[in-house]
Amino acid sequence: MYIDPHAHMISRTTDDYEAMAAAGIVALIEPAFWVGQPRTFVGTYVDYLSTIVGWERFRAGQFGIRHYCTVGLNSKEANNEELAEGVMEWLPRFALKEGVVAIGEIGYDEQTALEDKYFRAQLALARDLQLPVMVHTPHRDKKRGTSRSMDVCEEMGLDPSWVVIDHNNEETVRETLDRGFWAGFSIYPSTKMGNARMVELLKQYGGEHIIVDSACDWGISDCLGVAKTAQLARQQGIDEATIRKVTYANTLEVYGKSGQINESDWLDPPGIDQRTLFEGNSILRGGREPRIEVPGKQRGDSLLIE
Repeated sequence: MYIDPHAHMISRTTDDYEAMAAAGIVALIEPAFWVGQPRTFVGTYVDYLSTIVGWERFRAGQFGIRHYCTVGLNSKEANNEELAEGVMEWLPRFALKEGVVAIGEIGYDEQTALEDKYFRAQLALARDLQLPVMVHTPHRDKKRGTSRSMDVCEEMGLDPSWVVIDHNNEETVRETLDRGFWAGFSIYPSTKMGNARMVELLKQYGGEHIIVDSACDWGISDCLGVAKTAQLARQQGIDEATIRKVTYANTLEVYGKSGQINESDWLDPPGIDQRTLFEGNSILRGGREPRIEVPGKQRGDSLLIE
């Protein structure tokens, strides 16, 4: 069993849900982020957040996967102050909804003053609501941005054991772990971190406080990043205890602090009935026969690692 703790499923197809379930993904976390271009109205942000706490939760369940999410104002759009102020007014309402396990993903992009202002405001919200935090580290000037992100979390009074610093690489992992934060790694083709690189890091650092995710989104990405990394780790002699930590147990430990994600959610799940509707809508099209069953054993023995 695996958990993918960072998957932007709003941009993925039902085929992806089927593939993830077949590979052993029993649960996933969908972080709020940008949608490829900046939103310009608060209402579009509200509708987006409504989708990841509602429709996507339903859609995942139709394939036997438990869906959770994080909510937040992302760093790119924090630079639109009018939009940011409007989103901040809505966030507390969404943060208290069922299935929301953290505030995130938040942090820095260009490390501007406005990004810093709204990063701190959202850290304060997480602290006040006693929710974990998912931090998006910047693509550019990553080492400085990662250090700064952790500095600000500490300045805002957050316990590092409640904070996941995501999108780590070889340059940032040591400091993240040494400071007591959770180190997330996004298995993302050709950019953030590949399967083989991740396995080398597991050989070096073990599994304590390390989390593997796919970060699959609307770009060229792989929704099976977690399962493929686990398979390659086994092939290269990583012990099962370490694999379980980085692909399952560590995610459950940190995001379980929210009280919104529990192992019983998928160990004793409801049956799958694709005749079910969400606000009158079905995932079925064209007279397709609905899947009606209790989830069976999932397998992940046919993965192609690239």
